[in-house]
Amino acid sequence: MILIPKTDYARYLEYLKTNTIDEALFPEYAKWLRYYLDFCDKYHITDDMAERLRLFLEKLKEKGQADEQRCCAAHAVSLYTSMQGEEPLPKVHLTDAASPAPPSQRTPTQPTSQYIDAGYQVKSDSPEWDKVMEAMTNEIKVRHYSRKTLKAYAKWSRSFQRFLKNKLPDELSTADVKEYLTYLAVKCNVAASTQNQAFNSLLFFYRHGLNREFGELRDVPRAKKSLYIPAVLSREEIDAILAQLSYPNDLVVKMLFGCGLRLFEGLQLRVRDFNFDAGMLTVHGKGKKDRTVPLPESIISELKSQIKVVGELHDQDLADGYDGVFLDDAVEKKYPHAPKEFIYQWFFPQRSLTVTAEGGERRRFHLHESEFGDALYHAVRRAKIPKKVTSHIFRHSFATHLLQAGYDIRVIQTLLGHASLKTTMIYTHCVPVRTVKEPKSPLDFSD
Repeated sequence: MILIPKTDYARYLEYLKTNTIDEALFPEYAKWLRYYLDFCDKYHITDDMAERLRLFLEKLKEKGQADEQRCCAAHAVSLYTSMQGEEPLPKVHLTDAASPAPPSQRTPTQPTSQYIDAGYQVKSDSPEWDKVMEAMTNEIKVRHYSRKTLKAYAKWSRSFQRFLKNKLPDELSTADVKEYLTYLAVKCNVAASTQNQAFNSLLFFYRHGLNREFGELRDVPRAKKSLYIPAVLSREEIDAILAQLSYPNDLVVKMLFGCGLRLFEGLQLRVRDFNFDAGMLTVHGKGKKDRTVPLPESIISELKSQIKVVGELHDQDLADGYDGVFLDDAVEKKYPHAPKEFIYQWFFPQRSLTVTAEGGERRRFHLHESEFGDALYHAVRRAKIPKKVTSHIFRHSFATHLLQAGYDIRVIQTLLGHASLKTTMIYTHCVPVRTVKEPKSPLDFSD
């Protein structure tokens, strides 16, 4: 993605101040501007700026961005063109209804279900399928499965529905599943993991949506499972990436690598999870399974400084009449006053970009995955690391470095929170074999 030149970026921030834009909105405005410049560079559609903006907003709509977000994007681009001394862009009407309120006048939504963006609420042309989808969704919520699980199961169930062209749910059979899985493997050439995810989704759909047994599947072509060896980074490469990251993203990477965290585990850390006396961190992992890992001693001072920063932000919010932090549904209901408690604050907070008309009810979310992903992508490019680096590579590196240091594989399994040792064993492929006769290439044999 295109980076805004430093001089232009500084001018743009000053221009936002001149136009009385809330400083809390600056990151959002800069984000939309970067997306717009990247869109223009990639497509070269037209020289008409108004038309280009319209097409950009249409692209955002295709990506599922709400009217409120697209309104903010339009405003960000319009201010940028005005700053450049060009003619102001005409007002863009996003819908037939009244245009959304300017960002500074938005009213925040109340804490909503963690499943809200999973996509299952979208209605189809078949009320019968919608009813079954609702039943499956309720079962997922009762089991407290994650939002991502619901999103995946809903995606595959809807794909199954489209494949069968809205065939009535009461008429579905095991043969339909066989035909669909065969289609995925043969026609779509999906990976083995993708086919397994589709299989598990439909299994749950049959049992808890249709309330019937799945049936036995035989003679279904299976996608060939490849031997996956995770990519890892050396300590020098990790240090090079850290040198290119600014606060707080550099501290996120230190936590991912230093504690072996998944990205969502790192970004959803709360102040209460840190036990400095014992030097331990409580991690809330997949499947609502908690584990403890040692805190990296080399960054203890940074962690304490971060908690101090979070505490000051929290105190300032309360002093300004604002309130707390969004919590999971169950915690919010069980402890209605919990948001005001500092113990529940996110360790990596991000201010909500909305306030009420009365000036109250500003709350904090945890740092978003997409924001961290963008920062990491550019840092890797600047560090010139010739590997595909995602947030998960730091967790792989954590396990591999411990294995290289001689730690027992079962200790590593516990630290990673793996239910099966087989999952952890994949990291043995990342460590060179050390034996009396270490394998060498025949090309290196002496005569």
